[in-house]
Amino acid sequence: MSRAFVLVMDSLGIGGAKDAEKYGDNGADTLRQIAASRALEIPNLLRLGLSAAAEASSGAALPNLPKGEPISGAYGAAQEQSLGKDTPSGHWEMAGVPVMTEWGYFPREVPCFPAALTDALNARANLPGVLGNRHASGTEIIAELGDAHMESGKPILYTSADSVIQIAAHEQSFGLTRLLELCETARELVDGYNIGRVIARPFEGVSGNYTRTGNRRDYSLPPPESTLLDHYSGAGGKTVSIGKIGDIFAHHGTGEIVKANGNAELWQKTLAVADGAEEYLLALTNFVDFDTLYGHRRDIEGYASAIEAFDKVLPKFEACLRPGDLAIITADHGCDPTWPGSDHTRENVPVLAFGPDVQPAALGIRDSFADIGQTLAGHLGLAALPHGCSFLNEILE
Repeated sequence: MSRAFVLVMDSLGIGGAKDAEKYGDNGADTLRQIAASRALEIPNLLRLGLSAAAEASSGAALPNLPKGEPISGAYGAAQEQSLGKDTPSGHWEMAGVPVMTEWGYFPREVPCFPAALTDALNARANLPGVLGNRHASGTEIIAELGDAHMESGKPILYTSADSVIQIAAHEQSFGLTRLLELCETARELVDGYNIGRVIARPFEGVSGNYTRTGNRRDYSLPPPESTLLDHYSGAGGKTVSIGKIGDIFAHHGTGEIVKANGNAELWQKTLAVADGAEEYLLALTNFVDFDTLYGHRRDIEGYASAIEAFDKVLPKFEACLRPGDLAIITADHGCDPTWPGSDHTRENVPVLAFGPDVQPAALGIRDSFADIGQTLAGHLGLAALPHGCSFLNEILE
């Protein structure tokens, strides 16, 4: 029996990226800044080696955490080879496919979207026009332009430092189905710009009290090569994609799609899969709240509390693991809540491997997120992937 689980703490970077300056992120360190804000109660993550991984990445111990706690997992950090600090490239690289070509990005000028693009979108979708058309925080621009959207019927378009176009609209007045169809049209139109994702951002409520709903959808370009998910599903293995994993991989090799809204429900669905009868399985979960609710919103306390809540569930997950299982906790990029703006930050990510057969080991700083995919390929009995260096022999008893 071989099962593998990847738990992505979306945006939990641990600093130390050697090319951070290239991205304007020199000194960004998501976990360190959160730990500096107050003492974190995360005994299970510490036991698995999170603090030690962060120290390996940045060269200094995290503040406000107990020292000398015994470590039961294999721990290290990984640096990103992909060009960019986007969600798709981070996930694809951890699944064995670094993205070595530049994404397309929209400039910070206003308007940021080319007129040819918005004109085509208006015509194809029969829109009266668009609002926003600039770089913005999603929650802030919805609060600012929600009333105008409701009055005019114009969707709110915005972007960020990521390769993305986000489209926000009211679920009731504009319609969720119409919004999703609009995003599908936008996906076709931005392919020529090499934009990584189109994100549907539905919201509800009334003036002064608009809130985004759990019906978000990501329309991603497909990975440039076959990922670990493709190889495993192609070999007859069962892949389970929990949360937004299916969207991130453009539903290539993603198998069973399990939707969930928020970290608590994501944990619930993950525990159900881990406790199931399936004996050969690759399951991936993206815990989105760290990034969406706290990193981008620069909410340090919210992020800290979310890490603690994640930590409390870990023993329940570990209790579901069986001999032969391998689990890895990692992240896809950083999103330092103390950093200027509201964008992702270029950082190394933690690599925490654990399971009944995993022995404590220091994995150092891995050259690529793809080392995760290569290790999982070996664990699942697949042929070696084109990218990455396995650490499987370093962690097995």
